[in-house]
Amino acid sequence: MRPRPVVPAKASAAQPELAGVLQALLAGVRPILGANFVGAYLQGSFAVGDATTDSDVDFVIVVSEDVPAAWVLPLQAEHVKVYGMASNWARHLEGSYFPREWLRDLDTVGKPLLYVDNGSRELERSAHDNTLVVRWVLREQGVTLAGPEPRELLGPVPAEALRRETLGTLRGWAAEILAAPETMNDGWYQPYAVLSFSRMLQTLVTGRVHSKLAGARWAKAELDGRWQGLIDRAWERHAGQWQRVGQPADRDDLQSALLFVQYALAVADRLIGQAPLDADA
Repeated sequence: MRPRPVVPAKASAAQPELAGVLQALLAGVRPILGANFVGAYLQGSFAVGDATTDSDVDFVIVVSEDVPAAWVLPLQAEHVKVYGMASNWARHLEGSYFPREWLRDLDTVGKPLLYVDNGSRELERSAHDNTLVVRWVLREQGVTLAGPEPRELLGPVPAEALRRETLGTLRGWAAEILAAPETMNDGWYQPYAVLSFSRMLQTLVTGRVHSKLAGARWAKAELDGRWQGLIDRAWERHAGQWQRVGQPADRDDLQSALLFVQYALAVADRLIGQAPLDADA
């Protein structure tokens, strides 16, 4: 079964069940944040498009000042309440509390934010969302749940800076996978990596952030044709992706995916020198 797009992606927050989860989250955390609350937004797949019923829900809550330690436990209690709601969406919220000045200042990239991971109820400190990619998506395509429009909160993310960050992410991720290839033997992780490397290569070319589906279509059209089947199967397995966590990956696709990571790394390096994408790798 192919992933079923949630249409229209920009209006996905208006779906009654998802809207109820997001409303419960905001109703719980806004009284705690008080005047420190600036706005709440969706980024990720619900912003760039092609969100499906198997997507996680990436959010950003912008605050005037970083959340003080005394507020973490009350906020934690609200996240636990939302996680317990009778909705699959409630267990796939992922996002950060982002200080407004940090959002504007690109030099703060990488500083840990108060963050909740997909599938978790626990708030922690993580730099997961403190990236140029998240800033780009938030500003250019973010969905406003409350507060001012994102363009009032931060300026444009330079395309070359976005490319540099993406190249660093691609190289670092590829190095981790190739150093420990057994980590790819996971029914969720292997397709996710193929789709992610595809969209990162597209960003290196365009200087913009694209959805997984857009990245898959681009890669099939622009990269060596030998990868088309692997990419198609990766997208097909995006449906029901959470049920595949911890299951073995398809053996043939596992080997192909490892080769694809090596290929993507070579293509990324060639893009720096503006070599043709169809050059041998």
